[in-house]
Amino acid sequence: MPLPVTRNRAQPLFVAGDLDGFFGLAIDNLIQFLLILGLCSSVLGFPMSLLLGSVLPAAALSILVGNVYYARLAQRVSAETGRHDVTALPYGINTVSLFAFVFLVMLPVKIGAQQHGASAGDAALIAWRVGLAACFISGAIELLGAPFADWIRRTTPRAALLATLSGIAISFIAIDFAVRTFQMPLLALLPLSVILTTYFSGVKLPLRIPGGAWAVGLGTAAAWLLTLLPGVPGLADVPGVSTPVSAGALRGAFDDVGFYPPVPVLGDLIAGLTDPLTREYLVPVTIPMALFNVLGSLQNLESAEAAGDRFPTAPCLTVNGIGSLVAAMLGSCFPTTIYIGHPGWKALGARSGYSILNGVFFTLVALFGLSHAISAVMPIEAGMAIVLWIGIVITAQAFSATPRRHAPAVALGLFPAIAGWGVLILTQTLGAVGVATGNFALAGEVLKKPEAFASAGLQLPGLVALSQGFMLTCLIWSGASAYLIDRKLWSACRFMLAGAALAFFGFIHAGTLSPAGGVYTIGWARGTTWAIGYLLSAGFFALTAWWVQISGQSERPADDSLGGHG
Repeated sequence: MPLPVTRNRAQPLFVAGDLDGFFGLAIDNLIQFLLILGLCSSVLGFPMSLLLGSVLPAAALSILVGNVYYARLAQRVSAETGRHDVTALPYGINTVSLFAFVFLVMLPVKIGAQQHGASAGDAALIAWRVGLAACFISGAIELLGAPFADWIRRTTPRAALLATLSGIAISFIAIDFAVRTFQMPLLALLPLSVILTTYFSGVKLPLRIPGGAWAVGLGTAAAWLLTLLPGVPGLADVPGVSTPVSAGALRGAFDDVGFYPPVPVLGDLIAGLTDPLTREYLVPVTIPMALFNVLGSLQNLESAEAAGDRFPTAPCLTVNGIGSLVAAMLGSCFPTTIYIGHPGWKALGARSGYSILNGVFFTLVALFGLSHAISAVMPIEAGMAIVLWIGIVITAQAFSATPRRHAPAVALGLFPAIAGWGVLILTQTLGAVGVATGNFALAGEVLKKPEAFASAGLQLPGLVALSQGFMLTCLIWSGASAYLIDRKLWSACRFMLAGAALAFFGFIHAGTLSPAGGVYTIGWARGTTWAIGYLLSAGFFALTAWWVQISGQSERPADDSLGGHG
């Protein structure tokens, strides 16, 4: 039965369904907070004082402002339309950006700074400052690019955009958490099964508790039960019995509880924007990530409209950009944006209140330094099944949300991201060898001998070339392939010309591999050989387009098949 229409009177701010929506969104955002704590402390070496005093309060404040804005926007739309079933847009930290900024920006900067003589603490500080610059530039691009977002979306095939995201999701998100899941089977396999059951089948578990909450609860209980097992005879050395929690760590985490108000860090932001490492590691990652945030927001707005809630585009994108700018100025390295999943929260009965509850909850968690205590009670391993599921869904969406005939274009777009992940694994392996042997110069010496890799079957120069600027490379080749499948060869030619320009200036393919990862050499004529290859491809596409015209062949296949040949 349709809901009654009441003109000029907004829906109630809180309804029963807002509690369900809050649990779901809060669990998702909580995983982001735990990821920030875990990755920034263990991978980047950020001190807990920096995370609790700057990064998380800034992130929480940006989440609060965005959540309140979107709740008010839902109330306004409700009052204007007289509908009482308007659901606020979900808002938070972008998972893909989080991993991209950690592994593709800040980690290479940290390692590069250490190679230039910086201590571990100074290198972590430099990485944080460059991360602030990445967040700031991403927000600025999203803010300035809002008027052009529709044009970009019209000229870029969806297969290209989603293939790029899925490449990051499967290589930098899903694979790592899959490995960690099977490394700790007694802790992680049951939560994974809960997530797959509830999210894939849609089965509702008892007490109306969301599947994510059940998974995190069971994983947390398993982690603490495992602390008792090493004392059991015969289990001390059994693989998978180790646990990431302990009573001592829990006591230490509660020592960090206090009051941590957001404080501007403009000096650190300026230092990050002017740091020489910013240009070297930042531009090839930040520009495509900002573009994806813009287009992702547009897609989520369309998804909300398909579910019945129409929101204005420009104000939403403006809020996203401003939120990331403010977050960077207060100390957060991670941009915020509209989340995917509006129809799901709407189906739970959530309206506006769930958004406000989410913002207030995380503000309190960050302001009082509770994030470390929560991570000590509930380790990331207890909830990593949710992030693994996110990686799976993003990868699957690239194939399911594009025309069936574009599936080969999506598959082709995965290769550059997999190459980027391969470079990361290679540099981590060489770093481990340095730790094991005590010879930290060994990695650099090995990289100077690509013939050694070739003798083992690994073509190192090709791996590096494919990985450099892999998000842009994915966009170029997936977009061109989608247009080739549709026989829009002039459009494919334009994508190759764009690739030639990017390669010529070193944004893709050019550069070298160091123990810190890929090193870009951006400048005039840095990637001439690849640029010539792209120009040759563009020329061939142009000649083929001319041949298609004079031979009277159709521009687009008549069906949605996977394409043909011959």
